[in-house]
Amino acid sequence: MFNNNRPSEKSPAASETIMTEVVYPNDANPMGMLQGGRLVQWMDTASAICAQTHAGRIAVTASIDKVEFKNPAKVGDIISINAKVTRAFEKSMEVHVRAWSRKVISGEVFAVSEAYFIFVALDDNANPAPVPKLRPESAEEKTNYKNALHRRERKKAL
Repeated sequence: MFNNNRPSEKSPAASETIMTEVVYPNDANPMGMLQGGRLVQWMDTASAICAQTHAGRIAVTASIDKVEFKNPAKVGDIISINAKVTRAFEKSMEVHVRAWSRKVISGEVFAVSEAYFIFVALDDNANPAPVPKLRPESAEEKTNYKNALHRRERKKAL
């Protein structure tokens, strides 16, 4: 059960989400490769869990920015998806999502995809609601925090 006493500030680690899936035949195209749409669906789910954990309330996908498909995953591969809030704005959050594939037999691991998801937190009436600020701690988190603002400003300028 979630605590309704929402903190005013959280670290990225407080809501970091790791999700694991297996690529089954119904997830793949006729070549046995994971369909991009299925992967994006899994990434959206992981990032929604991350955003909702950070916000302490329901959050919905507002946009997906810069989806990159790096390598194909195949039937039987194990997919690990990592979602982490990079910045919280007044009522929205940017979540960086990365997916890796692991071959069961060889143990080989490789990057599959990366994207930025923007989520908006909602109150009980489905109106945008405030979210806790993000307190980046590591050097990487501080860089991601700064870069998230640049991405947002660039997107607004378009």
